[in-house]
Amino acid sequence: MEKEKDIIFGKSLEEISLITQELGMQNFVAKQIAHWLYKKQAISFENMKNISKKNLDLLSERFIVGRSLPISVQSAKDGTKKYLFRTNNGRFIESAFIPDKTRNTLCVSSQIGCKMGCFFCATGAQKFHGHLTAGEIVNQLFSLEEFSEVSNIVYMGMGEPMDNYEQMLKSTQILTSDWGYGMSPRKITVSTVGIIPKLKKFIEESDCNLALSLHSPFDEERASLMPVQNAYPIKEIINNLKQYDWKGQRRISIEYIVFEGINHDQKHVNELARLLNGLKCRINLIRFHNIPDTKFGTTTDESIELFKSQLEKKGILTTIRASRGQDIDAACGLLSTKKLME
Repeated sequence: MEKEKDIIFGKSLEEISLITQELGMQNFVAKQIAHWLYKKQAISFENMKNISKKNLDLLSERFIVGRSLPISVQSAKDGTKKYLFRTNNGRFIESAFIPDKTRNTLCVSSQIGCKMGCFFCATGAQKFHGHLTAGEIVNQLFSLEEFSEVSNIVYMGMGEPMDNYEQMLKSTQILTSDWGYGMSPRKITVSTVGIIPKLKKFIEESDCNLALSLHSPFDEERASLMPVQNAYPIKEIINNLKQYDWKGQRRISIEYIVFEGINHDQKHVNELARLLNGLKCRINLIRFHNIPDTKFGTTTDESIELFKSQLEKKGILTTIRASRGQDIDAACGLLSTKKLME
C-alpha cells in the first residue's frame, strides 16, 4: 500500500530545512520553498518556477502542498462573510472575514470544537474533536478570495488557542516571520480564557497582542459562565498579567460579553475597576449573540452604553464591539454546528 504523503504547507523554515537536507538538496532550497508557500501562495509544487525539476520531483514523491478551499460561504448585508472548512477528520471549522472602514479583520479557528465548555458558546456545545495544525490555521487566511485585503487577524474563532499552543504559536510565526508571510505581530491578536502556564509562555515567546475572555470579575459568577475559572481563577490570571510590561505597542484587551441582567451593574463596574487596577488594558464590550438552547439573553443598546459610561468614569478605556453579520450565523461555532446537524 502506498504511503500517504505528508503536507508541507504549515511547516516552519526549520522543518523545511530538515526536509531538504534529508533529500540532499542545497541549503538555499528551503528558503525558496518557504517563499513560494507563504509569499507567493503556491498551491502546488508545479507553481515553484525557480526550483529544479529534480528537486520538485523529490518533494512530490513524499509531500503535497496541502492547501484547501472553503466548502461554503455565507455573506451578510454588512459585508461580513463566514467561511466553512472541512477538516481532515471529516468535521468542520469556520472563520469570519469582517470588513470595516479602517481595517479588514479575519477571525480564525484554532481547534475543532473546544474543551473549555463555556455555557454561552456554540463551539463549546460541540465538545472537542481535535487540534488544527499550523497549516490548517493559516490556510484560513491563504485560501480566501479576500486574502490580499486582510489587515488584521484575531484568534477568536472556534477553540481555545492556548490549548493548542505549539501549533498556534507556529502559525503566528509563519504569519510574522521574514521567511513567512511577513505580517506585523501587532496586527495579530490571540484570545484566551486564561490557561496560565501557556499564557505565560505566550507572553514570553510571542510579540502578538493578547485578548483575555473575562465576562465577570466575580469568582462564582465567572465559574457559572466558564468552568475554566475553577482551574485558573480570574484574580490569579490578572495578577500574572500584571507582572509584565504592557506599556509599549503590544496591547492587551479584556473581552467582556454582556449578558442581560447578569454581569453589567454597578457592582461589576466597581469590581472590574478594583481587579484591573494597575494593568494597562482596555475592556471590549461584546453583545451576546443568541444561540439555540441557551438561558442567556442579549442586552439592550441602552444598557451596554450605560455600562460603558460607568466603566469610563472609573478611568477604564472601554469600547463596544460593533455587532456584525447579524443576518447570518454570527455566533462563533454556529455555522459549523448547523452543518454537523444536516
